Amino acid sequence: MNDDEPVLLHTEGHVLHITLNRPRALNALTHTMVRIVDEALVLAADDDAVTAVVIDGAGGRGLCAGGDIRSIYEDARAGRRASVDFWRDEYRLNARIAGFPKPYVALMDGIVMGGGVGVSAHGDVRVVTERSRVAMPETGIGFVPDVGGTYLLACAPGELGTHLALTGRAVGAADAILCGLADHFVPSDRLAGLTTALAASTTPGEVTETVLRFAADAPEGELTAHRAWIDACYAADTVEEIIGRLADSGLPAAKETADTLLAASPTALKVTLAAVRRARRLSGLEAALDQEFRVSCRAFEGHDLMEGVRARIIDKDRTPRWIPAEPREVTDAEVARHFEPLGDQELGLAST
Repeated sequence: MNDDEPVLLHTEGHVLHITLNRPRALNALTHTMVRIVDEALVLAADDDAVTAVVIDGAGGRGLCAGGDIRSIYEDARAGRRASVDFWRDEYRLNARIAGFPKPYVALMDGIVMGGGVGVSAHGDVRVVTERSRVAMPETGIGFVPDVGGTYLLACAPGELGTHLALTGRAVGAADAILCGLADHFVPSDRLAGLTTALAASTTPGEVTETVLRFAADAPEGELTAHRAWIDACYAADTVEEIIGRLADSGLPAAKETADTLLAASPTALKVTLAAVRRARRLSGLEAALDQEFRVSCRAFEGHDLMEGVRARIIDKDRTPRWIPAEPREVTDAEVARHFEPLGDQELGLAST
């Protein structure tokens, strides 16, 4: 194990530990990191000495803040398509995690956003702490939730997933569990002890029992108190109607949410709403990842993703100029275009 590597791998007892190791970048994923993790899982699946995998992040601030957004911007500016290759491998990794034949324990401590959700929330033992902030914040940069996020959020109770998908709001431990993004709350000061104890686990049942020994009740969340207006407002058929219901509800929290949506990319909002609702009707995660790959490729070719990254990451002026500028200007045909098949470039997970 070389501490300078972007992913650290070591075995402790019966457990393979995967540590994302770009702490200065909040462990944002690069293509190299995706390939390393994927290869490690392929080998671990066939290694009888490994009975479980634990993934965490270096630096103490979070598991992973997402993909390397700056590299996507630079890729597009240079006229390359390396980002498409990155997404292809990243989404295949997400599917591998979901189908991994041994317990996959994700320690979702601190920041867990975008691609960080993809390498954690598809696991079968997902641990959050009082420091966890879990989000799919893509609409704020002109993108759409990916890495299986539309599928996860489509499965959340009521319209909570739609709310999180459109706003990009981060949630804490209790709300992550409520929405199906996590399973267990473990106080952060118990994580070291949990990690040590897992080394002795030899069966899936022992892994679960070990986690439960360290688990506790999560501090109260926020979403349950807002569930009534969230379900009522987001049940609307269009983004325009959702914003209208939020603005007219008379509730400060709902009005604040309307303002959040008005600041996001109108195209991203409309495509996200369609993606989440389509995901509810799809056969499973693999089909949702296939759909997200189409959407991501179309977004990469469009205006708003690059403009959102420019405003948030590159120039940091936080004044993106979305085109179109209003939700009503985004046509149904433009939304539908994002879901059109890619021919021989399809991801094809659902057909394998």
